[in-house]
Amino acid sequence: MSVRLMNTIGADRGGLHDDLAEPSQVADWLAAVELHPGTRVTRDEWRAARRLRDALRRAAGHATHDTRPAAASPVLDIAEAVEVINERRADLPAERLAVHSSAFRRERGTAASPVMAALAVVSADAIDLLTTPGAPALGACTAPGCVLYFVKHHPRREWCSTACGNRARAARHYRRHRPSDVAPQPPASSPAE
Repeated sequence: MSVRLMNTIGADRGGLHDDLAEPSQVADWLAAVELHPGTRVTRDEWRAARRLRDALRRAAGHATHDTRPAAASPVLDIAEAVEVINERRADLPAERLAVHSSAFRRERGTAASPVMAALAVVSADAIDLLTTPGAPALGACTAPGCVLYFVKHHPRREWCSTACGNRARAARHYRRHRPSDVAPQPPASSPAE
């Protein structure tokens, strides 16, 4: 889930694009990952979601030794990124014990809005992904022009998708077979008159 938030920054031939450019897109994303669908997102929650996304991308870049420009956050260093992730994690609804009619019961207690609680779940997922021993590693796609991250279920995996793998193989083939040392030939001159 945290990787899906990281990947709301993408790239295509037109350059980088942001899938969370406005609050309604955060609501759409929350519905797509099945966290509080139909929730209205405030501007503050939208800013928090984007800041968490940037922190996750910065942490992923750090974890994968990613040197792509899109991996570096212009506003967050790694210490700030960790702080943002931990702040959002603190909004995770905690279980607490309650007694009703002489019976114990679990209750979920939270002061956070549904959006902030959802972002806390994403933060908790990121913490697990980045710290759990033996968990699948995080990878940075090595395809030309890609800025996405993925969970490596195989140690030799290099790309986020089959399309990126095909693009990388085609680029490698082109580099190997392109005549780079052939000098351009002058245009053929017409026979002397």
